Amino acid sequence: MLPPLSHRYADLPEHMRAEVYPTPVPKPRLVALNRPLAEDLGMELACFDEARAAELFSGNALPEELKPTAAAYAGHQFGNFVPQLGDGRALLLGEARNRAGQLRDIQLKGSGRTPFSRGGDGRAPLGPVLREYLVSEAMHALGVPTTRALAATTTGERVYRRMPEPGAVLTRVASSHLRVGTFQYFAVRGDEAALRVLVDEAIVRHYPELAELAADAQPMALLEAVIERQAKLIAKWMSVGFIHGVMNTDNCAIGGETIDYGPCAFMDRYDPMTVFSSIDGRGRYAYANQPSMAQWNLARFAEAILPLMGHDSKQAIAEATEVLETFNERYQRHWLSAMRHKLGLSTAQDADAVLAADLLEVMHQGSADFTLTFHYLAGAVTPEGAEQLVAVFDQPKDIEAWLVRWRQRLGDEQASAKEVFERMCAVNPAVIPRNHRVEQVIEAASERDDFAPFNALLAAVTHPFDASNECVDFRQPPLDGEQVLRTFCGT
Repeated sequence: MLPPLSHRYADLPEHMRAEVYPTPVPKPRLVALNRPLAEDLGMELACFDEARAAELFSGNALPEELKPTAAAYAGHQFGNFVPQLGDGRALLLGEARNRAGQLRDIQLKGSGRTPFSRGGDGRAPLGPVLREYLVSEAMHALGVPTTRALAATTTGERVYRRMPEPGAVLTRVASSHLRVGTFQYFAVRGDEAALRVLVDEAIVRHYPELAELAADAQPMALLEAVIERQAKLIAKWMSVGFIHGVMNTDNCAIGGETIDYGPCAFMDRYDPMTVFSSIDGRGRYAYANQPSMAQWNLARFAEAILPLMGHDSKQAIAEATEVLETFNERYQRHWLSAMRHKLGLSTAQDADAVLAADLLEVMHQGSADFTLTFHYLAGAVTPEGAEQLVAVFDQPKDIEAWLVRWRQRLGDEQASAKEVFERMCAVNPAVIPRNHRVEQVIEAASERDDFAPFNALLAAVTHPFDASNECVDFRQPPLDGEQVLRTFCGT
């Protein structure tokens, strides 16, 4: 069933990874398969066998030619450096080429202990697997760079975290699993040869245009390229109200994808200091802090590859610092571009940033739902269509005053109300995987073995711009008794 796989990472020097096979599970059952993604990866589904697929995606029955590999990496976790983390419950099966000819990692997550498990069981509870499946596929549908979910299986055993939960394995697809923490692992060990291998691999996998540069110029150019992608990625997160929850350096992907959906969530009411993660007591990774935390992570990346930037360390530090200081300008540029689109603006004016920031402040003061505000804003192009939007706010006078300014700005667009409405509906989602809905799905699956709610929510969030009546329940924010204010990591 799997397509032909290469083993680029498994063929790297042995000290960069460990070859280890999944721990068998007693009773695997396939509960989700992403058929469009499977077909894009060249998987043959004409003679699909669900039982065989469960054995494959649980790790019970892998083809003999595979080299399942756990990667070594380190990381700053909530600001504290841990010199050895690594894939403690994940195995890279290999790399497949999609229809566009791009290499894509295929990885099992929750497949058992590895040399990097640090005493853990290497397993994943069903809840976090379903959360990652739903949210990563929703992010893809929203146009946010992300890892993807290929399959999910239950294992027929219990995993013990806060309480006993059904076990599961997620099959994840990524452009690669290279992280800032991957480079940190070898930097702290003074292994410049391994760092050079990683730079070369990052260029091959993500930045082939840098291959034309001289070898000594590539590390600095790679730093700048990674900064640009991270700035664009975080701006995307902010534009849809997404909160990652654990922006540690081992969760910062070199390729610019969202990776590791642990205690992540989308905001309901807009508050820039919103935190969902149960382990983020000080709000380090609050919504508003995500851009600065991304820049902090990138500084750690610069430190890791600094030994490759030349013999004059002072000059290298100065040049790297100068590049790092461009992050905020890059982020602001991408954020403003995203906000212009959300506001229906196709032209640029100097006052647009203030207009967007003022809307967010009005939303904050009015306790307005983030997603519904932008979704209903499209209808408020004319005063007659503003009723739904105004109803979202506790203080309607402020949003009504802002709408006057916004409509005046739209007057410079030379576009009809219909045109503005249509382009806003194309970028402002009606449906996101709201936290209370995700928790309802997890409860139904974990406690009643009922996956119908999961399938219904998955169908809705993978069509986020569908405002049909069929999706109306999924569009609504939680009632007071439905709010879920804390999410938990599955490790």
